Amino acid sequence: MTHVARELASQPDCWRRAAGMAGGLAGQLPASGERIAVVGCGTSYFMAQAYAALREGSGQGETDAFAASEFPVGRRYDRIVALSRSGTTTEVLGLLAEAKGTRRTVIIGDPDSPMATMADDTVVLDFADERSVVQTRFATSALTLLRAQLGLHTDAVVEDAQVALAEPLPAGLVECTQFTFLGRGWSVGLANEGALKMREAALSWSEAYPAMEYRHGPISISTRSTATWMLGDAPAGLSDEVHATGARWVAGGLDPLAELVRVQRLALAIAQARGLDPDRPRHLTRSVILSTA
Repeated sequence: MTHVARELASQPDCWRRAAGMAGGLAGQLPASGERIAVVGCGTSYFMAQAYAALREGSGQGETDAFAASEFPVGRRYDRIVALSRSGTTTEVLGLLAEAKGTRRTVIIGDPDSPMATMADDTVVLDFADERSVVQTRFATSALTLLRAQLGLHTDAVVEDAQVALAEPLPAGLVECTQFTFLGRGWSVGLANEGALKMREAALSWSEAYPAMEYRHGPISISTRSTATWMLGDAPAGLSDEVHATGARWVAGGLDPLAELVRVQRLALAIAQARGLDPDRPRHLTRSVILSTA
């Protein structure tokens, strides 16, 4: 079994542990009413998008999400929350160094990483750290922690993840040539992450959009060899329009985070079918450390 397959399958247990931590982190995570920015790179950025939508949508405070390299330095926030599995990502380290006047909270997998020494508050999810290059459980566990701190996590989410791991994938998806993932609200970030998993692990042509934006142009690529996968509830009539193109429609009947687990499984299934090693994705490393020379 590959590292990524083993780590993917451990997510229900990791989510239980992450959710159980939330009540003991008062002060270390954003309080209601704080104006915050959430930053990350790659997968962590997409989790930041999901959390920002959840937090602001629940009325707990203005929340912006940025790729760390695009953070508007000088804009005032009560707190910056940085997500980083390795704690070594160049762009996040640079941002934290520049933001010394703002309270900095980091959520990391490695307690001995450089990022741990640069933060005012450090939350360590070492039980969800990973050997694989392709992220699965760390990202979803970090989002589960934040979701639980907002009061938006229930045991039903973990139960849905178990279903996502146990049930067969929808028939015919492995043979598709292109995948589009759709979301609404907080699940837009998850759709972005689903598309990234397909590119990283399976080298598949994949895209992601807010669900209604799909109708404004991207639906033109839909055909009998493509699949459109909804994470969360679909807008009325959209599935019918996708079916009319001949494309496969996958309705997201599970909690969107558990639905992402199904997408992760699909990425591995396609990688296996194509003879790819998902533990060694092309041109990628576990952490992006850029030369400053």
